[in-house]
Amino acid sequence: MSDRYQGFVSSPIGRMMVKNLGLPAPTRLERYAAGDPLVAGTVALGGDGRLSASLPTVLEGLGIAWSLPTSGEKYKGLVFDATGITDTRALIALQEFFTPLLRSLETCARIVVLATTPESVSGSERVAQRALEGFTRSLGKEIGRGGTVQLVYVTPGADDAIASTLAFFLSPKSAYVSGQVVRIGAHQEREAEHVADWHRPLEGRIALVTGASRGIGEQIARVLHRDGAKVVGVDVPQAASELQALMRELEGDHVTLDITGKDAPQRIAHHLATEHGGVDIVVHNAGITRDKKLANMDEDRWSSVIGVNLTAPERITRQLLEDKVINDNGRIIGVASIAGIAGNVGQTNYAVSKAGVIGLVDSLADDLGHGITINAVAPGFIITAMTAAVPFATREVGQRLNVMSQGGLPVDVAEAIAWYASPGSTAVNGNVVRVCGQMMLGA
Repeated sequence: MSDRYQGFVSSPIGRMMVKNLGLPAPTRLERYAAGDPLVAGTVALGGDGRLSASLPTVLEGLGIAWSLPTSGEKYKGLVFDATGITDTRALIALQEFFTPLLRSLETCARIVVLATTPESVSGSERVAQRALEGFTRSLGKEIGRGGTVQLVYVTPGADDAIASTLAFFLSPKSAYVSGQVVRIGAHQEREAEHVADWHRPLEGRIALVTGASRGIGEQIARVLHRDGAKVVGVDVPQAASELQALMRELEGDHVTLDITGKDAPQRIAHHLATEHGGVDIVVHNAGITRDKKLANMDEDRWSSVIGVNLTAPERITRQLLEDKVINDNGRIIGVASIAGIAGNVGQTNYAVSKAGVIGLVDSLADDLGHGITINAVAPGFIITAMTAAVPFATREVGQRLNVMSQGGLPVDVAEAIAWYASPGSTAVNGNVVRVCGQMMLGA
């Protein structure tokens, strides 16, 4: 799906109208392709905290070039270690580091602020660390030109578990993710596995993807396959031919069933156990909408959405855990939605179901053990066949109400899921990251 407005404003007449009328001028976002370097440029490092000494080694291990700030240089990314900020007066270090460098950033630059999880400290240090959220979210709305800004809270004891998160947030894989706050090590203590190849971190893993035949599900399957996983796709019988064709292309496997069926969790668990010896990555992507204002909502519209989007993922997850089908250091990943965070007119049923996916993350994050994690993504306006059917004016407004003034692509959701799925992401647990281009309002 293409963004016709973005194409127009890139034309000579479009550029003239943008300049004269003050129209949004979305930057073409850089996205990752197999074989690309994680960062096509240099990352400048700053800050004086407990992570600063190890950051050069981490970046070198990822194949990312780094330097200390130098006048006149251009940078593709900035990483600031704010873990040394222990009171509010020390927050001036943010201005001292960033202000001289912001005009030195290349297009689609990446900024990551590393901090200490506020809940792990107290007093003035807790105040100062929490204040960083306002800084990164505001800077995300200022940076422009396709740039992104993230805050990564690292709980003491998880300092050696930041590589997979930096690999994601510093690379074009996070093209449509900005203004997010991630916690590393907040829910369980287990060392991240060594990643031998950052271009194929999922080598040898088995990944289950529901709703895999088309749209976002198809891209999730493709990205997980690109990163080395063997994909087991699940979809309804009506989509069997598309599902089978995709799985043949990806050298994967498939299960055709309705995930709301009474015996669906048992059938999926049995297939994964007998055919693959278990599963490493479980992605609950299947979802439906049945929109109507609540005053006009009938029981079928309500129940069908809850059943597919929430009840089925919960039942399947609990069955896989009960049968011990999820391998050690496994990943459970839900697809929520901005609607589940901010709400949406005509989508009370959908918003309930997607908020419930976040609730499933909250419910299980502390209880899984064996290095198993659970996280979720919350997509905003993603350009798919479904959104293409939305009336033009509504679609245009929906695409522009974010910092990047454009809709995301299915691959943007898939890349965030692949980050969660990495064996190096064991300390990334209990998070909900919005893939929304940093929406301006509501979330």
